[in-house]
Amino acid sequence: MKTANDEACLAIEAQLRSYIDTNLVYSDELPYKDDSSFLEEGLIDSMGVMELVSYVQSQFGMTVEPSEITPDNFDSIDRLASFIRRKLCLSPIPEDDDAGTKRAAGK
Repeated sequence: MKTANDEACLAIEAQLRSYIDTNLVYSDELPYKDDSSFLEEGLIDSMGVMELVSYVQSQFGMTVEPSEITPDNFDSIDRLASFIRRKLCLSPIPEDDDAGTKRAAGK
């Protein structure tokens, strides 16, 4: 079964990496791995995390609660992509009305 925003979900890591590389990375030590800790490796500072929260909300059309801004969710590309998928990619796409009506009528 398809989920809402499948296309966005497939490219989350690439979108995050592009934004982070362009706007937030404070280290000259590129490249970095998707599981690299932003804070421990000095890639992003605490203000950068807040910018990242704002980007995630606007880019992916979701609300990030203050309680969700944790290292478990925001300290690497892998962790952030997983967080976004959990919040964004779990709602099913509604079926087309015509197809649903035809199936329901046994046509």
